[in-house]
Amino acid sequence: MTEMRPMTAQELAEAAADAMWREDNASRRLGMVIEQVAPGAAVLSMAVQGEMTNGHGICHGGYVFALADSAFAFACNSYDQRAVAQHCSITYIAPAFAGDRLTATAREVSRRGRGGIYDVSISNQKGEHLAEFRGHSRTVKGTHLTEKP
Repeated sequence: MTEMRPMTAQELAEAAADAMWREDNASRRLGMVIEQVAPGAAVLSMAVQGEMTNGHGICHGGYVFALADSAFAFACNSYDQRAVAQHCSITYIAPAFAGDRLTATAREVSRRGRGGIYDVSISNQKGEHLAEFRGHSRTVKGTHLTEKP
């Protein structure tokens, strides 16, 4: 009889991300890719399609926000405790254009009790810094691996 060993924090983060990804229709539909996930951190990328541009010929800010929000979501859900956004804000620094590949890098700033704070930096394929996002999370009932909400 073999004993089940507990998951490492990294394995838990990856398993929670896999479970969450299966249900994340919005991120998948927008063509996002999970590049990396770790406890309290995540990196997601997305190509800017022509239909994502606005009347100025630049990527609509809502798509940049959506990418940042998804990276934030995978970072704050990496402990297998369901977490949702309580408050988010974004500062746009430079525009993105059709054909750009955007990368959102989320990192945990603070996690105490039911609340967390996460910063997400968004850059393009040239490494140009395009936006900064800050998200405040709140845990809710349920886990990704064993319980539904």
